Amino acid sequence: MQQAPETEFSDTARVKCDGASDIRGGIALGHPRVWLEIDERGYVECGYCDKRFVLKGGPADSAKAA
Repeated sequence: MQQAPETEFSDTARVKCDGASDIRGGIALGHPRVWLEIDERGYVECGYCDKRFVLKGGPADSAKAA
């Protein structure tokens, strides 16, 4: 079974990703750092690792109050 990409919630629309969320033995395994901008959909996905960044309180935030 394939595992869903990681999701991170952000307070800001500009986020960075380097794919190093799993640090093993002090060695960061990832990709070059990229800066991403969350758009009107309320989220953006990293082109390297598919990690999804969701703007807190935005349209894609499933935890927001109804």
